[in-house]
Amino acid sequence: MMNFYLKMKNRIHIIAVCAAAFAMIVSLAGCKEKKSYAQLLTEENKAVNTFLANNIVVTSVPDDNRFEVGPEAPYYQLDEEGNVFMQVLDPGSDTKVQDDELVYFRFTRWNLRLYAAAGELPEGSGNATNVALGAASFRYGNYTLTSSSQWGSGLQMPLKYLGMDCEVNLIIKSQYGVTSEMANVVPFLYNVRYYNAVSN
Repeated sequence: MMNFYLKMKNRIHIIAVCAAAFAMIVSLAGCKEKKSYAQLLTEENKAVNTFLANNIVVTSVPDDNRFEVGPEAPYYQLDEEGNVFMQVLDPGSDTKVQDDELVYFRFTRWNLRLYAAAGELPEGSGNATNVALGAASFRYGNYTLTSSSQWGSGLQMPLKYLGMDCEVNLIIKSQYGVTSEMANVVPFLYNVRYYNAVSN
């Protein structure tokens, strides 16, 4: 009888050790899948750098705001931290946008993390390719309105330098991008054309 209890006790002990080991393995596997915010930021920087490696980059804005223009133009760094880069395709009109002015825009955007993984741009999305999404807009410089702040500050930055009806390619890191997507830490390449309410 004592032998039976010892065998049962040993089996229970072995089962408990196996269960604990299994739980530890599952726990460690879960930890490996979830990345820290710092790791996501590092991946974001690598994705942007991978894209920019195939382009000319100028780390400042020209003093006279005379940007090179066209598909071979450089990407200009618009902020000190390197969160937004702009390539000017069309400088637009001489009409500058005013504070709190309603600005409409059409855009297509591409996920640069997918670009870094595949070596080519994935299919783009946005209201330039899908007119059913309707017009997008913001009030320039007014971040108190959700309709403006939801797009982040990166999309508004070109209008500090260029006129209405301009067209640009923008690289926007998550901190300056769509506010609801910041936690995903995904950088995007945007093609954007800006309009005023009359020409929309």
